[in-house]
Amino acid sequence: MNELPLAGPSSIPANAEASTTPASAPEQPLPGTHYYSVEYPGFVHPTSLQLAVERLGGQHALENAFHRPTGRDRVESLLELRLRPGNAYAHPVPAEIVPTSNIVLMIVKRKRRRVEGQAEDGAIGEYTVEAVGSVPKTARFRSMADFQYQPNMSDPVAKLRKAMDSMDVDGVLQYHIPPEQEQYTTTEADPSAMDIDPQLLGDGAGPSTNLNVRTKSNLRLFPPPLFSRQGIPQNYNYKANTASIETIVVDDDTGEEKKRLINRMRWRGLGPVSVSSTEKNVPTKPSSTVEEQRQQADKKILNRLDELFQERPVWTRTAIFNQFQPIEVREIINSKYLLPLVSYVFEDGPWRDTYVRFGYDPRQDPDARFYQRLYFRNVNHPIERPSVGARRQETRNESLQARFSGMNQRRSHIFDGETVTSDTAAFQLCDITDPMLKEMIDADDESSLRDVCHERDGWYTTHALACIKTVLRHKFFSLLLGHVATREECEKLLVPQDGTDKLRPRYRPKMFGKHNMAKGALPPEDAAAQRLITAVEQQRKTFPSR
Repeated sequence: MNELPLAGPSSIPANAEASTTPASAPEQPLPGTHYYSVEYPGFVHPTSLQLAVERLGGQHALENAFHRPTGRDRVESLLELRLRPGNAYAHPVPAEIVPTSNIVLMIVKRKRRRVEGQAEDGAIGEYTVEAVGSVPKTARFRSMADFQYQPNMSDPVAKLRKAMDSMDVDGVLQYHIPPEQEQYTTTEADPSAMDIDPQLLGDGAGPSTNLNVRTKSNLRLFPPPLFSRQGIPQNYNYKANTASIETIVVDDDTGEEKKRLINRMRWRGLGPVSVSSTEKNVPTKPSSTVEEQRQQADKKILNRLDELFQERPVWTRTAIFNQFQPIEVREIINSKYLLPLVSYVFEDGPWRDTYVRFGYDPRQDPDARFYQRLYFRNVNHPIERPSVGARRQETRNESLQARFSGMNQRRSHIFDGETVTSDTAAFQLCDITDPMLKEMIDADDESSLRDVCHERDGWYTTHALACIKTVLRHKFFSLLLGHVATREECEKLLVPQDGTDKLRPRYRPKMFGKHNMAKGALPPEDAAAQRLITAVEQQRKTFPSR
């Protein structure tokens, strides 16, 4: 058996690789002559070359356009093509001078005679190519032509414009404003009309019938310097809205059926039905959009909400959330339709922003005075919005503080006069358990209650409600400052001013914050004390006592 030779060094010659490398193209010198190119938007015959140059403004306009620098000054390098150079109302077609790197080639073809009997190989003649120069700039017409409108040149305004262009002083002096005539249309001969024998038109054609006359506008409209600012065509891609469907609706008044387009992707509001305190009737069922979501609702939470509104017909948002576990509260907030399925809300009045059971009207029930809502705005609350991380950390600190201090967060809607759980006061009267306030709320004498519900004060008289607000406000803001208001302090506020029925204004200590900076800065010692109180409060929230 013959053994195959082992692999050894290559036997290819050393210069074989170099011989296979293609030779580089020969270098040719590029002449330094510069040419300028114009992409003329039309057919230019050699005999009409001079006319094309005149349409561009002449040789002088071409030289100025190409000799000016491009880039930031390209607006000044515009070249205009005027297809009607003598008409001042004809808008030109603009061109733009752009830098290019083109080469001008001169191609020469030399013909040769064909020998008789020789087959045609396609090459008839000899071609030579030579570079004669470069093209550093080119004029291109890429923008759209503007709209054209030709006014009546016999109008006095048109004659004035022509005289001003030619500096004709006599023509300018002869101009006068013609009298106004309410003749907005005129008739003129129609050159495109056909001459028809009147006998062919029938007996209905009278002597006034004239098909060779057309109506023309006489509004004396003159075109602006520019109709459109859009130079580049846009692909609008018009198409029908895919979310729109055609439906048939019936008119309630006439009973006529009409076709109407309805957007299937439109936003559907899942909020509760809201009414004003001036409306006579209250809603008895949710809106149709909310009712469609009933099958998707959590049955356990929905049944619990029905039970709560049967026990108590009016709730605040905080009070009803405190009746559920945190995971159930999250489901109520995320679903957006659980509360609107069982209640409606008042936009204003004594029960503003409360959830009311469908069919129940608190304006007709005197016992509904206990469900009235009082709200106080804390002007010392910081106006800056904390970051998401800061809010989360503050929530953790407050929950941790409540856990070690024994505070029940599910009682945040109740005001007992000794603890405060929020920087803002929004309580229903039935959720106030402070003894002094409870006595004032439960009062049923004639000086405290009304026979007819008031749109602002509800079932309480103005004086009685003002007293409740005064005491509640003083107790709440006293707790924010760190001390519990005594009964004597509140009774002093209920004493009317001398000679009037108005209550004494509550003393409001200035609290250091951005809201009070516009009203005047605190004294240095008060500002220092306030900063110390704020620091201690922050430390108390961050490191709760164990």
